[in-house]
Amino acid sequence: MTILVTGGAGFIGSNFVLDWLASSEYGDETVVNLDKLSYAGNLQNLASLQGDARHVFVKGDIADTVLLGQLLSTHQPRAILNFAAESHVDRSIHGPEAFVQNNIVGTFQLLESVRTWWSALPEAPKAQFRFLHVSTDEIYGSLAKDDPAFTERNPHEPNSPYSASKAASDHLVRAWHHTYGLPVLTTNCSNNYGPYHFPEKLIPLMIVNALAGKSLPVYGDGQQIRDWLYVKDHCSAIRRVLEAGRVGETYNIGGWNEQANIDIVRTICGLLDAQRPRADGKPYVEQMAFVADRPGHDRRYAIDASKIEKELGWKPAETFASGIAKTVQWYLSNQDWVANVQSGGYRDWLQTQYGRA
Repeated sequence: MTILVTGGAGFIGSNFVLDWLASSEYGDETVVNLDKLSYAGNLQNLASLQGDARHVFVKGDIADTVLLGQLLSTHQPRAILNFAAESHVDRSIHGPEAFVQNNIVGTFQLLESVRTWWSALPEAPKAQFRFLHVSTDEIYGSLAKDDPAFTERNPHEPNSPYSASKAASDHLVRAWHHTYGLPVLTTNCSNNYGPYHFPEKLIPLMIVNALAGKSLPVYGDGQQIRDWLYVKDHCSAIRRVLEAGRVGETYNIGGWNEQANIDIVRTICGLLDAQRPRADGKPYVEQMAFVADRPGHDRRYAIDASKIEKELGWKPAETFASGIAKTVQWYLSNQDWVANVQSGGYRDWLQTQYGRA
């Protein structure tokens, strides 16, 4: 048996591949991993799988229909999990075209390639096949402080080029199910954190900058609220949706962990104070610096993950306290990984986004 994972060298995708192959239930299945290795795709994430015959890595784009046709014909996957996406709001503000091309056009080309191949399958594998599309809670827009959390019934109201492109891809997946019968599943997750997170997102950026003695840039007043989901909990939820989710359905995946950005930064500083104190004995929180807020910054996201718990029996294993402690420890223990991903292009991006920060 084989699954095809797109974007499997990125943050969430690589964690999924590693956890899948480490599991007793699925570890004997081959993973074909398709990733174009853009700035956030990193084969070092998968270094432990080198020489493992169960992991077949292919460098390529989900918009390459010729390559997709070859992979589908050769490997005959029982499922496709689409993690491939441009995923950083700040980058989408500065360069929206890449998000339209990769998240919308790329998803369209992937769906069409899969539909063509799937339509010709014999009845049994055709009925068993699943296409699982991994998306985000940002497609729902922003919540006021006292609004109820997002459910799967919330309308799509995206507010950034990134979330708009992901909302469009969700609509395409839904349409390919209702129009062509493609057996799809969609998941919308809250903010992920954990190992192998590219250090432009809030949590890894704060850890990396703190250890480097740099400022810790906090947008606006720092009171933007997000629901935080430990990445390995996200991976376990996706496995459960793939296993038992109802075809055509959407499942919200959240951590039940709403936190304001400024509180996240303070928590990280406290953990670093305890585990890797500054040489001068001062607290890391002194490095915190408020910077101008980004355009259209959503104030609050919150996920109601009741549906996946009621229907599929899934709930997160980690609290925020346990997950963030594991995350900080991982970064402290993997400084070589951090150094290797901090390329010249990455430093240029930070300069563009945060100025002197």
